[in-house]
Amino acid sequence: MKHIIERIVRFAKEKKGKKKSKVEEPEQEVAEETSDKQEKAPIDVQALLSGMAEEMESRTMLLQGEVNEEKAGEIISGFLALADLKPPKGELKEGEMPYDPITMYVSTYGGSADEMFAIFDIMNHCKKSCHIETIGIGKVMSAGTLILAAGTKGKRKISKNCRVMLHQVSAGAFGPLFNMTTEIDAIQKLQDQYINAMASCTNLSKRKLKSLLNERVNVYLTAEEAVEYGLADIII
Repeated sequence: MKHIIERIVRFAKEKKGKKKSKVEEPEQEVAEETSDKQEKAPIDVQALLSGMAEEMESRTMLLQGEVNEEKAGEIISGFLALADLKPPKGELKEGEMPYDPITMYVSTYGGSADEMFAIFDIMNHCKKSCHIETIGIGKVMSAGTLILAAGTKGKRKISKNCRVMLHQVSAGAFGPLFNMTTEIDAIQKLQDQYINAMASCTNLSKRKLKSLLNERVNVYLTAEEAVEYGLADIII
């Protein structure tokens, strides 16, 4: 914009035959005045919110990549925004949710158990007001398995060639013996927490889960096995 104004001023100077020194000062004033007007222009908040609403109209999210603090923050923010994007419907029929369903695609090798539980908890919170359809694609491993299974039962899908992998909670412990013992106890509690959560979402009992996880380092499942075990409901 400043470049255009300078060209206009130079053109006016040439037309009037004035000296360059007499044009430079008002040229700066014009540019500054225009800049001030641009900076003070009001922001159309309503239009901005309307644009965001249109982008989120599909109510679809993607969990792809490592399950870490940043990714969990994005997913949690998305759930909270989508859960309250539209006003509740009027009179609800039996079994009907007040809000439209949310769809989340999952493709991850896994990541932090703490962030997995953060996403798991917010999904359970949102399921009180809307269904959550989870769709596993590509790979659903480690922390991703609980997130896939945490969708609304009957609405959890998995692609035919998706690879699924379960394993025990893993962590490193070092330092003084007392600290290591404390860390091992904390990891065991986290493992029990994971087994309880998985048992609540799937067809697997706690005993079956413990047997599977103790049997192998990594337990790989086909899409058919994932459905059989109750991590998903439909193969697409």
